[in-house]
Amino acid sequence: MVEGGMKCVKYLLFAFNFLFFLAGIGVIVVGSIVETKFREDYDFFGTKFNAVSIFLIVVGSIIFLLGFFGCCGAWKENYCMTMTFAVLLLLIFVLEIAGGIAGFVFRKQIEDEAKDAMLKTMGNYENSKSKVVRTWDVAQGDFKCCGVDNYTDWTVHSPNKTIPQSCCKEHPCDTTDDTKLYQKGCLNSFIDWAKSKILIIGGAGIGLAFVQILGVILACCLARTIKKEYEVV
Repeated sequence: MVEGGMKCVKYLLFAFNFLFFLAGIGVIVVGSIVETKFREDYDFFGTKFNAVSIFLIVVGSIIFLLGFFGCCGAWKENYCMTMTFAVLLLLIFVLEIAGGIAGFVFRKQIEDEAKDAMLKTMGNYENSKSKVVRTWDVAQGDFKCCGVDNYTDWTVHSPNKTIPQSCCKEHPCDTTDDTKLYQKGCLNSFIDWAKSKILIIGGAGIGLAFVQILGVILACCLARTIKKEYEVV
């Protein structure tokens, strides 16, 4: 059993992993909420845009399991488990950096694909019972926007070339009077919304990255001490 300063490291590592364990649960919950929101309210993005929420759920599950693994390794003072935890934690750190770089590089492509998906669904806005109708009405109401770039998109891409009532600032309204319609397009509204969330996630990610590095250092120190004690025995 480790003694002295390493005993403090052991408990610090255990506390770190318990927080990591809870963080994994939090990421899973956030991913599930995003998945539900996109599936129920913003369905015009299609299944390919659900990859973000699925990624969050997968990462959350990995963090959850890794936190549990690290807790066991620290508590049982198991060299193999502790070193495995350190290596996997470092690997996740590298993958997080790679994911951030990929998101930055492909951001324009994602915006273009989102625009194409939204324009395509406008052509299906005709059945009052269609899920597309509900999706557009909820989105335009939530974000106080109209169309993709602006309200004129409806007069070009919708089946009956009319602007829906969900574009009105006050219901009901004369949709031929553009002063009574939301002027901002929904694509820019979505991008602004996403950017605000990304800033929060990015800040949390930077904080988590520093914590991960600390976790790797603590795990390596503890594993080194455990190995020395095994060699003495």
